Amino acid sequence: MKEITAAMAGTVLNVLVEQGGSVSAGDTVLMLESMKMEIPVEAEAEGKVSEIKVNVGDFVNEGDVLIVLEG
Repeated sequence: MKEITAAMAGTVLNVLVEQGGSVSAGDTVLMLESMKMEIPVEAEAEGKVSEIKVNVGDFVNEGDVLIVLEG
């Protein structure tokens, strides 16, 4: 399993993937807002989305797991 984590603290603006969907390395999977800037969160590896651990509006801290990939 691979985990996609937050590089910085912020609020989840948009989740761009669905559970069961496939992603490739470099795909933007989620958008965070931090200090009035939109920060794209990208997958570092390809895989299938097995779990989305956040919802739009959630506040996350640096290092929090956002999405879990399998494969």
